[in-house]
Amino acid sequence: MPPKITNSVAWQQAEILMQPAFIRVIDNLRKLLDESAWTGTYHDVLIWPPSTTDEIKALVTELLQAMETATPQEADEIRKTLARLPMPHPGYHLRLERQQQQASIDLWELCYQVCFIKYSQVQESADVDTSLIDEFGEVDWLRLDAKAKELVEEAFAKLPES
Repeated sequence: MPPKITNSVAWQQAEILMQPAFIRVIDNLRKLLDESAWTGTYHDVLIWPPSTTDEIKALVTELLQAMETATPQEADEIRKTLARLPMPHPGYHLRLERQQQQASIDLWELCYQVCFIKYSQVQESADVDTSLIDEFGEVDWLRLDAKAKELVEEAFAKLPES
């Protein structure tokens, strides 16, 4: 879940870092995949709030599909119902396979860990890691790459042993 940012300066800093962080995460993952026995495929996924039941997921999915063919009046009613229900947010995962083993790495979570200090899914907010931005307000690519490499290596170290 992305951290909530209410400070406009922090929002601008996060915007500066997210795309470069994503690029460095993907590049470092590619390098590790090239050297490992794991194979990986990238997938768009929906991330639901933790307490969402399968019934609610099915209802929300059904309502979203109904929106595509709804009349304007029906669409208003559907929107009112959806406003009271938990909604998923888009995610992007790397699914890994090696022999009979499978694992998954949440790429946005990795990016948030790169861009924010002590980022955790359970915290609502996090502070931007301003050490990744130089004195001119630009991305410090060396620091960003080093942090992304370290976090990607940690994610790989947590994968199941062979």
